[in-house]
Amino acid sequence: MEEHTEKLPGEAYSKNIRARFWITGNHSGYIGIGRIELLENIEQYGSISQAAKNMGMSYKKAWKLIEELNHMYDEPLIVKVKGGKAGGGSELTTKGKQLIKDFKRIETKLSQFLQELSNGL
Repeated sequence: MEEHTEKLPGEAYSKNIRARFWITGNHSGYIGIGRIELLENIEQYGSISQAAKNMGMSYKKAWKLIEELNHMYDEPLIVKVKGGKAGGGSELTTKGKQLIKDFKRIETKLSQFLQELSNGL
């Protein structure tokens, strides 16, 4: 049996099902797996430029996405940290960290559900 090798959109949650989902904010905007990855990289590196570089993304594009993310809710997800001996940077707020946890929790439950459904195909 020949496997499909073409690039399909979405994540492979099971052998037969691919899907994507997004969380929408209280205001305009959305967050999906790519933006979650950007948040995770900012948390890891403490730097927008390092996070963008790690993802093969321009700083300008990363900054645009951060501005969109920060307007999704009444409080920002990412804040700039003032410079000092080690220089400045960026960090996630409590809301930003919680959004990553919420996204991962939903992704886990969605994956389990889709794997169950896939068993019947």
